[in-house]
Amino acid sequence: MKNKHLKRNVNSIYRKSGLYLISIVVLFVSIGILTTVQPAYRFSSSLLTEWTRDIDGFVFYNLLSMENRAFKQAFPEDRQLPKLSGVFFQVATNLKPDDPRSLLGNEIPGFSIYDQQILIAGEGTNYTNLPFESSPPLEEVLRDREALIDEPKEEEDQIDDETQEGTEGENPTTDGRKVVYIYNTHTRESFLPHLPDVTDPDLAFHGEVNITKVSDHLAKALEEKGIGAQVEDTDIDQVLNDRGMKRPQAYDASREFVEEAIAMNGEIQYIFDLHRDSARKDITTKEINGESYARIMFVVGMEHPNHEKNIEVASELHQLIEKKYPGLSRGLIKSEGPRVNGVYNQDLSENAILIEFGGVDNDLDELYRAADAVAEIFSDYYWDAEAVQGNP
Repeated sequence: MKNKHLKRNVNSIYRKSGLYLISIVVLFVSIGILTTVQPAYRFSSSLLTEWTRDIDGFVFYNLLSMENRAFKQAFPEDRQLPKLSGVFFQVATNLKPDDPRSLLGNEIPGFSIYDQQILIAGEGTNYTNLPFESSPPLEEVLRDREALIDEPKEEEDQIDDETQEGTEGENPTTDGRKVVYIYNTHTRESFLPHLPDVTDPDLAFHGEVNITKVSDHLAKALEEKGIGAQVEDTDIDQVLNDRGMKRPQAYDASREFVEEAIAMNGEIQYIFDLHRDSARKDITTKEINGESYARIMFVVGMEHPNHEKNIEVASELHQLIEKKYPGLSRGLIKSEGPRVNGVYNQDLSENAILIEFGGVDNDLDELYRAADAVAEIFSDYYWDAEAVQGNP
C-alpha cells in the first residue's frame, strides 16, 4: 500500500511538473511570437482601443452602473442594453451590423478613407464626400508645372486695400500684435483652373500658385479687420525633400515651425493650418448672393488632450459662418485611428484648427471670397471673445 501511495504521489508530481514545464514553454513561445511579428500585427494598447472603440458606449455605461447604482437612474427609458452576442460579434469581427462601412472598409481597397466621423454635417455633407489626403510621391509634388494666374484681379484687390487705409483706427485693433498664426502643412496643394497642362486632380501641385496664396489673402483680410496675422512662408514639401523625409511625415516637419513661431511670439492665440481638399467642384463650391464661393470644412484630430477645446472653437465658427453665409461651411469632422494623423499639431494650442479651403476645381477668386468671409466671421468671434474677457 505504501508503495502504491508513493507511486501515486510521484506520478502526481510528474504530472504537475510536466504541466508547469508545458506552461513555461507556451509562455516563452507566445512571447516570442508577439515580439517577432511585424509591428502592425502586434498586440498593443492602440489595437485594444481599435477593438473597443466601436462598441456601443451604453455597454460601458451599464458596467459603471453595476458598481454605482445611481447611474441606473439616468438610463434613458428607450435604451436597452445591447445583446452580449452582438458585443462579442463586434469585438471578434470589427463589424457593426448597422454600419456597412465597417465591412466595405476592410474589403474594398481605398474605402477606409471614408472611415471618419462627422461631428457637424454642413449642407450636403455625408460619408461619401468627406475630405481625404491624397499622397502622391514627393517627386510629383515638387515637379515644375506651368501656372496661370489672373494678375489684374490681384491689382484690383490692391486698389481696394488702398481705399480702406483711411478707415483704419475706427475699428478695434491688436496694435501690431500678431495673434493669429497661419501655415500650410501641404504647401504645394494647387488648383486645376490655374494649371493649364494638368488634368489629373491627383497631380494638382505647384510651387507658387497654391494654397499659400489663400493663407496670404486670409492674413491680409484679418489685418483689415484689425487682427494681426503672421504667415509661415516655409515650403514644407521642399523641407521634406531636403531632409529625405516622406510626404506622410509632413506634419512632423511643419510642427517644428509651429513650435518655433509659438516660442518666438508669445502673442499667438490662434493657429490655422490651411489645406486644399481633393473633392470636386460640385462638392466644394457654393453660390451665395450671386457670387461663387469655395466651401470650407473644419477638421479636428482626436488623439490629443486639447481636442475638446478645438472642437468647441471650430463648432462656434461653423455656426457663425452658417448664419451669415449659409452653405459655405461643409461642417466639422473628427479624425482619429491608425490610417490618419489624428493630431495635426493641434495639441500645441487649444485654438488650433485645420481648415480645408475649396477643392482641386476651385479658382483663386472663389477661394479669396471664402477667405474674406472667414476673416469677417472670425473677426466678430475674436472681438466678442476679447470683450467677454475684458481685454481692451
